[in-house]
Amino acid sequence: MGFVVNTFSVSILFAIIAILVLLILIAFVSAAESAFFSLSPTEMEELKSSGNTTDEKILELINGPKRLLATLLISVNFLSIAIVILNSTFIFGEDGLLNFSESPLLGFIIQVVLITFLILLVGEVTPKIYATQNSLSATRTLVNFVKILQRLFYPISSFLIFSTSLLDKVIKPQSHNISVDELSQALELTNDEDIPEEDHKILQGIVKFGNTDVKQVMKSRMDVAAFEYNTSYKKLLQNITNSGFSRLPIYKDTLDNIAGVLYTKDLLQYLNNGDDFNWQSILRPPFYVPENKKIDDLLREFQHKKIHLAVVVDEYGGTSGIVTLEDVIEEIVGEINDEFDDDDLTYSKLDNDNFVFEGKAHLNDVFRIIEVDSDEFEDARDEADTLAGLIIEVEGRIPTKNEKIKFKNLVFTIESADNRKIKRVKITILRDEEVEN
Repeated sequence: MGFVVNTFSVSILFAIIAILVLLILIAFVSAAESAFFSLSPTEMEELKSSGNTTDEKILELINGPKRLLATLLISVNFLSIAIVILNSTFIFGEDGLLNFSESPLLGFIIQVVLITFLILLVGEVTPKIYATQNSLSATRTLVNFVKILQRLFYPISSFLIFSTSLLDKVIKPQSHNISVDELSQALELTNDEDIPEEDHKILQGIVKFGNTDVKQVMKSRMDVAAFEYNTSYKKLLQNITNSGFSRLPIYKDTLDNIAGVLYTKDLLQYLNNGDDFNWQSILRPPFYVPENKKIDDLLREFQHKKIHLAVVVDEYGGTSGIVTLEDVIEEIVGEINDEFDDDDLTYSKLDNDNFVFEGKAHLNDVFRIIEVDSDEFEDARDEADTLAGLIIEVEGRIPTKNEKIKFKNLVFTIESADNRKIKRVKITILRDEEVEN
């Protein structure tokens, strides 16, 4: 048979009980490791704001992550070694319950498989799964147990921390620059339940941030509020009041010839001046950027130059539009509305599957509002930046009123158009079963 069953004794009974107790202790340590290092930002805020003694102990342990981790690792190793010693002495030893002296190879295999299985299943996998899913309650349950372990193994953990700090000085950690593609893949693998919807949208905005051109977020010249250089001061004040903007381009003759940018705050001290006031003297020099400039680079330039508005120019030097700091930030955090913004002006939501947009609505805003991935339309949009531009790119012409264009899982219904442009479009989102039909 390969092994001999010896007489069951009291010492073997105590050894079995001790092994079970040690397995439970390993399970507690493993659960504590997963729980303490799995706390979400929301749970951390709850701990900080609760003010009770237990939560203060948890925060104290978390604030010393090296000692906490060293304590837990030392505890697991000591407990595992103790199980191996008890097992080899009282269960599989010469005087133990099972004697494999006649077949040592078989005894070695059984010991390794059995002990490894018990430690992994009972002491590692099961408690870690539970603790990860219930991290806050697990930390509150195990915090006193961990504090006892920390006091018990304090000298050993101190030596371990000292040793690792010396290694950190000798071996410089290699920095790993995460690419946009890697970050995008990580975001796709993330469970939606782990991250709130709004936070998930912000992360998606960050991923796409470095690949977005100024042309994709700018306000086109057709929608730019700008005033002629020779406008009278009285008329200028009326125009500014009607526009609601704090920074306005000022042009000579045409929008392609920008004379400067007017900051309305610069006019405050001159509000009582007469119509002969030379308001042109307080214009600030315009900041020009090309259409293909990446908005992450533009954001850095805005920060460096401490300005909020840039004039976007095309390859011929003509004015394509303007881009503001708000336009750039909205690509990350979503739409920012102030008292001058009118939501109904751009679009209206009929239901979850039907929206009405103006043709000039920017594609990035449209995709964000109807919650579709803009990457799916990257090939079709070509140089188009507006909803009307996308439809013209898809059809190769300007559709007529009431015409319907189906593209991917969207149906565009032209509600208003003339022979020059598309004015208003209804978008219907087709669900999977509708697309198949």
